[in-house]
Amino acid sequence: MAVNKELRRLRIKRGIRNKISGTSERPRLSVFRSNKNIYAQIIDDLSGRTLAAVSSAKAEGATNKVASSVEVGKQIAQKALELGISTVVFDRSGYLYHGRVKSLADGAREAGLKF
Repeated sequence: MAVNKELRRLRIKRGIRNKISGTSERPRLSVFRSNKNIYAQIIDDLSGRTLAAVSSAKAEGATNKVASSVEVGKQIAQKALELGISTVVFDRSGYLYHGRVKSLADGAREAGLKF
């Protein structure tokens, strides 16, 4: 069952990536969710560069996974605003927009990022 679930997510991810792409004016905010941590990257797909990255593995102060996701969202938004990026395209990487992924997005919006 785990293999089918992972294949399903990868198929959805491929569909999402065919529709969205990050530019230098509006880069892509990509999310990766592991069992313990959550990672966020701001990527310029035209140049193939990662502009900023944050993970909950190094984040402090959060007690549970959802709270740490909010903190990661705030931190990635802060880094983006420092780079002069105010709008991004959100790439949920095939994960459902629920729980930790939604918390990360809400934290980024709360800190001033638009998508």
